[in-house]
Amino acid sequence: MLGLRFVNPGGVLCFVFFEGAVALAVLLALAELVNWWTVPVLPLAVAVMVKLNDVVAERVIHSAALVPEQERDRFRRQVEPVIGRARVPSTRAGVLITTARGPWEPVDPAPPGAPRRHR
Repeated sequence: MLGLRFVNPGGVLCFVFFEGAVALAVLLALAELVNWWTVPVLPLAVAVMVKLNDVVAERVIHSAALVPEQERDRFRRQVEPVIGRARVPSTRAGVLITTARGPWEPVDPAPPGAPRRHR
């Protein structure tokens, strides 16, 4: 009915948009927060927003198609994350976690699974 070409909401989403807008308008009217003319106007406003979203998506897709392939490749190279270049310590709840040994840790710890000696 709206002639959507780029935005494709499914059946459930269409139901939620339309029936949800009608239910919201009826509840607002029953609470006397708005006039009763809001009941047909609110679903119409939702339909206009969905159509506007479709028009914006069309413009974005057409403008992206005008960008040369070389520029798209350069942009992709800039956006790709670089892994393994620098070591960054991780933090958890404001505590710095490092692999350095603390002053309370023994110099030569027992291997994992070995029985611990008590002093």
